[in-house]
Amino acid sequence: MKLDIKSCVPDEIAGLMKQWGQPRFRADQVFSWMHSGCESFGDMTNLPAALRRKLEEECCLTCPSILRKQVSEKDGTVKYLWKLGDGNSVESVVMKYRYGYTICISTQVGCRMGCMFCASTLGGLVRCLEPSEMLDQVLFAQKDMGIRISNIVLMGIGEPLDNFDSVLRFLQLVNSPQGLQIGMRHISLSTCGLVEKVDKLAEYNLQLTLSVSLHAPDDETRSRIMPVNRRYGVDEVLAACSRYFEKTGRRISYEYAMIRDVNDTDRHAKLLAEKLKGTGAHVNLIRLNHVEERGLTPSTPQQIERFTRILQDGGVAVTLRRRLGSDIDASCGQLRRKTENN
Repeated sequence: MKLDIKSCVPDEIAGLMKQWGQPRFRADQVFSWMHSGCESFGDMTNLPAALRRKLEEECCLTCPSILRKQVSEKDGTVKYLWKLGDGNSVESVVMKYRYGYTICISTQVGCRMGCMFCASTLGGLVRCLEPSEMLDQVLFAQKDMGIRISNIVLMGIGEPLDNFDSVLRFLQLVNSPQGLQIGMRHISLSTCGLVEKVDKLAEYNLQLTLSVSLHAPDDETRSRIMPVNRRYGVDEVLAACSRYFEKTGRRISYEYAMIRDVNDTDRHAKLLAEKLKGTGAHVNLIRLNHVEERGLTPSTPQQIERFTRILQDGGVAVTLRRRLGSDIDASCGQLRRKTENN
């Protein structure tokens, strides 16, 4: 098999160049070309022709194509459905904020977690993405839109910590001074709470933002909508988050999709406030996106407001996520699912 060179860090490429009898600076040139969105080795015009041929013979250069692109008429949010080299597809969403552009990327083709409110998990997990395939979502969205992306959210299709090693390599690549130079504090990683992997991530002491998809404060409710809770209960997840905060000093953000008559009662709000008070946590309430196959409905605006007030009165920081791209299937997995079914 050919080497997936875009998944290699600079030192690994330097080792390859040395092995091929090339000077060190060739590694920097190759890395720079790949991280500019170059689509073929032949386009690397400042490399000798013989080296370009060698790269073509020994390595592969990932390059997704745009299967579908949707642009929101409401807020300019852009959703991409990328076709990968093996024919599978994944989604990315680019959102514009006052501080710049943020991209939400996928880390897997499909997902095995089975959350009841998410379209990504319909059909299960197909495979994990390579670091290069995660990087491509950033590179080629930038290239297509003619912008610079300053923030990354790993909250698209898939569970990032279920693809741990490749995600860590991706973070290393986007953080590289020779690449996109996107700092860890501009990156957010969302997980449903794989406890051992949260503890493992803490050991790296990265200064990214960890977002935990909690969605319920008690095991009965959470197990109903998130099968992963049958393995890692709420208190076990919160304990892992506490250890993560102690190790990194980084405040945890908890995602909470508001589902009518499921997790949005006053009882849920009071219990959530009780469990999170004094932890420095931040709760990000989300208006549920409609997924046709699931039959769940979003909470009413009145109940969301009441839920918010109970949390605030309980001493917990809370915000309601701004809803972007609602007219373009911008929630995870919807566009991929619709395309596959047509």
